[in-house]
Amino acid sequence: MPREYVITKPGELVLREYPEPEPGPHQVKVRAEFGAAKHGTEMAFYKGYFFDRGGYDDEYQLCRDEPPGWFDFGAGNMVVGVVEAVGLEVERLKEGDRVFHYSSFREVTLMPEDARLLPDGVGWKAAVCLDPADFAMGAVRDGHVRIGDAVAVFGLGAIGQFAVQLAKLAGACPVIGVDLYGLRRDVAAKYGADLVLDPNAEDVGLRIKKETGKRGADVCIDFSGSDAGLHSAIRAVAYGGTVVEGSFPRPGCPNLDLGAEAHMNRPTIVFSRSCSEPNPDYPRWDERRLIDCCWRMLRDGLLQAEDIVQPVVPFDEVLEHYPKIATAPETNLKLGVRF
Repeated sequence: MPREYVITKPGELVLREYPEPEPGPHQVKVRAEFGAAKHGTEMAFYKGYFFDRGGYDDEYQLCRDEPPGWFDFGAGNMVVGVVEAVGLEVERLKEGDRVFHYSSFREVTLMPEDARLLPDGVGWKAAVCLDPADFAMGAVRDGHVRIGDAVAVFGLGAIGQFAVQLAKLAGACPVIGVDLYGLRRDVAAKYGADLVLDPNAEDVGLRIKKETGKRGADVCIDFSGSDAGLHSAIRAVAYGGTVVEGSFPRPGCPNLDLGAEAHMNRPTIVFSRSCSEPNPDYPRWDERRLIDCCWRMLRDGLLQAEDIVQPVVPFDEVLEHYPKIATAPETNLKLGVRF
């Protein structure tokens, strides 16, 4: 039987067998070749704080006190593989096609008939980075980044890396990246950041003000996942500028002071989540359009993914390496898996 990785409770990742799936009428069965994790959301499950606020009630659009309880959560976010069987109603895909779509780390997975084909000559890392690029583009658009703007990106995980690249493509100058870890700062510098800063080494809010003629960044984009990162973004933004909060931090914000720079400098704080519909620019824009646009740029090489997916580990070693996303974040940027 095929195998999969599942988070069964906080801090526990297991490798288990499951019955070989067969495609429904509008599905294809795919033998996985490569995959990648989505660190922010998956760590909310792995670290155990996803339900600390209670469960989100779609009807009332708020978190209720009653948590929905723990359930098995598949580790992994996107998979590239080869079609082994097609459903009876599938017309656009055939056996042998190389495709990619959302999937946890499963050796054999089912994908919908609209799974994307991976063209010859396009690397698998570009495919598994479609998800972070989508959220980065949503954040850049929600921040209304314009040519000539000074932009600072806090948190240089996969989404932050693409936010740097997209801001650069939008004509922002300077583009400043902020992260605790040297690996991530180095990749951001390679892919276009004009300046990278270590918040452990200096007051990045003050430094960004100095680098922009005391104005501050026109737009600060936060994907740090920490209240300290958001507070630094508020300190760094210009008077009346925009702070885009796109991360999924845990409850409690002891490092966030809304009575200081936030009160005095009156920034606009925008919360960004590209998969929440309707999009702020609906009906012209929805997530499908964001994804299509990101894929064109990844496919055509306008967005770079090669150094963002690291490390890449064998499927059989995921139990060893996956916990390091939480325990040794300085050693990885976006965990890739080779099946």
